[in-house]
Amino acid sequence: MHSFDFKLPTPISPHLIRDVLAKLAYLDEEVRGAQISKDGGTVTLSTSMMPTSEVKTALGERIVHLVEEMSKGRFEPILRVIETNEYAHCGTDDPLPDLLKTQEVIAEGPGFFGIGPMLSALIDLFERELITLASAFGAVPFRFPALIAPAYMEKVQYFKNFPHSLTFATHLRENILNIENFSAQATTENGRITADSGMYAGVPAMLSPTVCHHLYYFLSGKKVPNDGLTATACGHCFRYESSNMVSLERLWNFTMREVIFVGSEEYVRMRLADLQGSVRKILEKFQLSHKLMTANDPFFVGTFRDQVAYQAAFELKYEIQAALPFKQDTVAIGSFNRHGDFFGRSLDIQLQDGEAAHTGCFGIGFERMAYAFVAQHTTNPDNWPEVVRKELAAARQILF
Repeated sequence: MHSFDFKLPTPISPHLIRDVLAKLAYLDEEVRGAQISKDGGTVTLSTSMMPTSEVKTALGERIVHLVEEMSKGRFEPILRVIETNEYAHCGTDDPLPDLLKTQEVIAEGPGFFGIGPMLSALIDLFERELITLASAFGAVPFRFPALIAPAYMEKVQYFKNFPHSLTFATHLRENILNIENFSAQATTENGRITADSGMYAGVPAMLSPTVCHHLYYFLSGKKVPNDGLTATACGHCFRYESSNMVSLERLWNFTMREVIFVGSEEYVRMRLADLQGSVRKILEKFQLSHKLMTANDPFFVGTFRDQVAYQAAFELKYEIQAALPFKQDTVAIGSFNRHGDFFGRSLDIQLQDGEAAHTGCFGIGFERMAYAFVAQHTTNPDNWPEVVRKELAAARQILF
């Protein structure tokens, strides 16, 4: 690994440093990590190979372009902490080394991990709590595929807003000679298939980045009841995050359950507000220290400024930021989201009177929630809250 510093002509504004740092992962395939100095004036890049002076110059130009595009006309959004809840916990160390050692986490590839019995038991318990919550809200259950149609993704502007996180699904071209050549020649190098890219077909499907998109696809061209629709589903989600994929905090492939609301603006707003109280009780049960605060999605450079400004102005997104004591930081384990009538207009989802429906959703990422839990309460079940230990013992999922 090699590293070098790049001095910026104009320092990055403090409120932009975190967002710029996340985007630096997409600067170049050779970039393995990045840091920004506290004053925002210097970017340090780590690369897999020693860069030549020409490469350093090219990377420097990309950094300046990135910073300028994200800074242009940018104002600092006012992010509010809605509530803070602190509970007693004894975790002080990063749980990942112990989880890897005991094979509670199995690294299968960049950003995708197998989960062992203990964490699986925890996630099952989280899942049962959320299913009970969804049922109390009258949620209709759905099951959706991991694949999603590219035409849908284009229609809802995912290509424009989140191109950096897309994951494509393809297959070998339907030609017997082509398939035989692949079978005879294909190998892997550094974890990647080395076959000629011409052997692959186009991209007929994509891996879904979230669960709620499937429901909106299902409702395209339909009318929803006057009293609204509440649905729930769990699924695998895929968001590529390059070198940002660190432990269970940032995953390429993760699992999430959502509770989704479709109806009038008032219906969506009130249901999400009611849901916050129910979710708070679940987090209290697990004694998970967290704060609820306004936030924005990780839009790509081209739409970053306008989309963030819109989300912040109307407080359309609230994140549950769970504490990670070992690094004196937090990780977003879930969020409450309002989309206005965007999906209603884009997909012709209507209310009974013909007006475009409003949508909103709440989602919890199970791997992140489990990681935050053991970061706070350690990987030793003896240190876990009594109610959690009792429920897992009753379900015979962990032997105490």
